Amino acid sequence: MAIFTGIATAVAGALFGGSALATSLIGGALAFGAKFAVGKLTQQKQGKQKHTAVQGEIQFGGDVPVGTLYGVGKAKGQRAFYAKWDKGNKRNAEVFILANGWCDGLEPYVYMYGEKYNLVAQATIGNEVARYGVERFIDGDGNSAISIRFYDGRPGQGVDQRLVDVTANLGNKWKATSKLSGMCYVVVERYYHLEFFRDAGKGKPDIDFVLRGLREYDPRKDSTIAGGSGTQRLNTPSTWVHTNNPAVHRLNYQLGLRALVSGRTLIGEGKSLGQIDLATYFVAMNVCDTLRSNGKKTYECSLFVSGDDDHTEVLKQFDDAMAGYGLNRRGLSGVIPGAPQIPVKDLTAADIPIDRAKDVQFRPSAFERFNHLSGQFTSIESMWNPESLKPVYVNADIAADGRNRQTSIDFLQVTDPDIAQYLLNIRYRQNRMGGKATVPVSRRFGLAVQEGEWITWRGKSWLISEWRADERLRITLVLSETSAEIYDDDGIEPGPIVVPPTPPINPSLLSTVQNFNVAAGMINGAQGYDTPALVFTWTPPDDPTITAVRFVYRIEGTTEIFEDQCTSPEDGSFRTTKNVVSGKVYNARATITTVPDRLRTFTPWMTTAQPTGLQTLLTGLQQLQDDALNRFKELQQEIDEFFRPRLVELLDAFSLEGAVGQIERQQIVATIGDALAQITEERRVRVSENEAMAQLLTYLQASLGTTHARLITEETVRATTDSALASSITTLDAEVDGNLARLIAEETARADGDGALATSISGVSADFNGRFAQGLVKFEAVAAPTGVDARFSVLLRAGTSQSFKVSGFYVELYTEGGVQKSRMAVQADQFLVTSGNSRHYPLVFEDGELKLAVANIGTVNAGLLQSLNGKMKIDLNNGTIEIFS
Repeated sequence: MAIFTGIATAVAGALFGGSALATSLIGGALAFGAKFAVGKLTQQKQGKQKHTAVQGEIQFGGDVPVGTLYGVGKAKGQRAFYAKWDKGNKRNAEVFILANGWCDGLEPYVYMYGEKYNLVAQATIGNEVARYGVERFIDGDGNSAISIRFYDGRPGQGVDQRLVDVTANLGNKWKATSKLSGMCYVVVERYYHLEFFRDAGKGKPDIDFVLRGLREYDPRKDSTIAGGSGTQRLNTPSTWVHTNNPAVHRLNYQLGLRALVSGRTLIGEGKSLGQIDLATYFVAMNVCDTLRSNGKKTYECSLFVSGDDDHTEVLKQFDDAMAGYGLNRRGLSGVIPGAPQIPVKDLTAADIPIDRAKDVQFRPSAFERFNHLSGQFTSIESMWNPESLKPVYVNADIAADGRNRQTSIDFLQVTDPDIAQYLLNIRYRQNRMGGKATVPVSRRFGLAVQEGEWITWRGKSWLISEWRADERLRITLVLSETSAEIYDDDGIEPGPIVVPPTPPINPSLLSTVQNFNVAAGMINGAQGYDTPALVFTWTPPDDPTITAVRFVYRIEGTTEIFEDQCTSPEDGSFRTTKNVVSGKVYNARATITTVPDRLRTFTPWMTTAQPTGLQTLLTGLQQLQDDALNRFKELQQEIDEFFRPRLVELLDAFSLEGAVGQIERQQIVATIGDALAQITEERRVRVSENEAMAQLLTYLQASLGTTHARLITEETVRATTDSALASSITTLDAEVDGNLARLIAEETARADGDGALATSISGVSADFNGRFAQGLVKFEAVAAPTGVDARFSVLLRAGTSQSFKVSGFYVELYTEGGVQKSRMAVQADQFLVTSGNSRHYPLVFEDGELKLAVANIGTVNAGLLQSLNGKMKIDLNNGTIEIFS
């Protein structure tokens, strides 16, 4: 009870005053009636429309009422746009409007495929407030197959330039004017990554977003309002903040959400502050924010509403969320929160005229009361689905009523089980405390009280639910029995503990293939050359939902895993040479891919009966060639990614204005006509409970017409609970009429619980009239539990817009099968080694041939020896010698 002492004092002292009432009555009219609207529980059914914190269906088309969210809720949104592009339509994007108004942000997770997926914050690329990837859909390069760009709906928000650019040549374009100001929305861009979608048996995701809804006006934090203190202002939405306070929600709904241009009320009642009883709201807001004995706020709620909703029903949801009642007193709208009050007066016999009738019912009939109350709330742990509260019933009440009388009330606008359970108990106690009385009172007493206040009479506390005055100014009070014990924490159990559901599975008879086995074999190639292979066999399944059989295999005694798959399960066998080496015994197991996805298991590990055969020379060279070509493709991709986006990333990072934390910026600019010189330096720091980051950005530019010179540096350090990062990027640009010279240097050091990485990259680039030349030098070192790797690479590329030539080399240490190995590879039309002595011919590799004037060889391992004129052939593999005349 101690928790409510301060609340009761505030309600009695700050909420109500009698002098204003007396003045308005005496100076107003003789006939006056003031009614206090009390939302009571009855056994009638609740309305068909369930107001909740969840917007559970995707809305399509333009005939959708405006809607918004107060608090935090789960939303699918209104799909406003769809586009697809790239080869085979591998990329597509959708725009979902989540709410109207300026919202606070997204919670760091979404729901897809019946599971919860964490969002991974990524650097913004345009005007979005935040950008996220989705955990478990991010590849080894940090690219997410699902990218989410969030716009919070603030006035004047910019367009999604990425969507404008990629749809510019499509039939369905996202226009540069499509800014959706005043609307909170997300752009979901997907890339059909085979690993995350096809191989995982997943289709197009249906995403549920968890949104922190409207930023709301709180008059307690407005110093221009009597009793307020702070920087918030009613007409300045940028000063508003997000909250879960039901009383703040109710006030903002009554004030209304207005259109940015016309000022028309889109959602809510559209009242002015002059029509609001702010005194009652101040107290209600403070009551909601008061901490209970369990350390939680007394009342919190979240609610989706639309412009078509009935105002009375919406206000009732906010009232129920704080166990309170709506109030219309002297034409002003207010609210009474569920909290005890200190009675303002004691009604005695001297205050009741004996010549006027009174109606007293200390105990309501059994038909007006219930003794068993159940309900539901919205459980976040249950993926925002309704869950049952612990039913409230008292055996003594059941015995007194003669039988069980059960009803229910849902609190789907409440997501905290303890708060919802507390509300269910309060509503039960309010109903059981059911005494009523209609009592005439003296003018002296009647003018000293008003509806919504508590008084005492005959040893009980009463709430003044109605205040009446007839033409002779004879005053009558309608009273409802109440008590401070209704709001006592004692005897109220915590809410139910909800266990998150397991991901859904589709049952099937087969969870994997039957009779799986593996054998070692050989594949015979051209000219009798053989290569080792593995042959997997299984019983063909009679199940059309099985779309592939996946194999996992390894060399016996090692831990490195290799994978392959057969997309024709009905074949019953599959042969692979992928990562199969000579003279080794292999272990293998298999599983299946199904559409739709369901529970899958692996077969037991199977072992080849004998080692794989010996690989011939040409096959081994072919595999080495493939490895080297793949590595050079990776190096070309690195040079593409290093030069094209690097300057854009630096400029975007430099110009970002909405960073979290503190920013200090200094700028010097001088301009005359086309001439521009500027130096800008920006320092940023950001700290949260689990992250700290510091960043220094420097930008130097000198421009005259189409001539530009720039120097940009970015230095970043970041630390989290399990990782550390330090990076430095410098770019130098010189440009004249589109002819560009560029130098970029990047150094990165990263460490976490899984390993350490150090990288140093230097790149140069020159472009002139469609011709270009580029060079990249990279050194990288990695230390991880699987091994230590290092690589030094040099790549050169030059050409025109129509074609180009590449040359380079790399030296690397790498781990294969738990064994440390080294390699050097060169890509060139002609590879030459010379001693520098003109008397000795060089060693040359050209056109696929090794040319050597003299060879001194001790042992020759070969398959075929053949004379240049074709007269003699020695087949060492088959043991034959052929001589032709």
